[in-house]
Amino acid sequence: MVLNKEVKTKYPLIDQDPHAARVIGYMRPSDLGVWGVATAAGPAAMYAWEAGQQHMPRSHPSQAMGMKATAFLGFIGGFMLAYQRSSLRFWGWTENKREEEMDFAELTQRAKEGKPLYGESDQPAWVQGSAFRNSVWTQLKFSTIPMFNFVHHSYHGTDPAKYGARAVEEESS
Repeated sequence: MVLNKEVKTKYPLIDQDPHAARVIGYMRPSDLGVWGVATAAGPAAMYAWEAGQQHMPRSHPSQAMGMKATAFLGFIGGFMLAYQRSSLRFWGWTENKREEEMDFAELTQRAKEGKPLYGESDQPAWVQGSAFRNSVWTQLKFSTIPMFNFVHHSYHGTDPAKYGARAVEEESS
């Protein structure tokens, strides 16, 4: 049995535990901008800091390595920040009209085609439930353990009937 924690939010819940591909696919240009700024911020700060250091020549070999390392860390941190921002919209914690419309169009189309709403999985039900319990809300804990949902399951905290999926699921039973 999988229990979904119901959280009251100002905006509608789209998906309580979205698949990583959906989170990335629904990112807004502003999320990509945050990712890019975070990637560039580390090397820019390092360059500015080292420019102020008079005792170290600008072409010092450690500067190139440091620039690469800070760019890499900024890229990873920026990605996690962009991923978290997109996830907050799925949860209804921030404005999500665009994502709500995209979700409705995507899942209604899947329901019309007779496909499972959230993708097909060859994992047993207990593995899907365990994956849900391990990945739900993890976007809030990226600083501790970065974890993403890579398992298709049916635990999303929304009623599949709003997409017209109930009739499809009953026919396949």
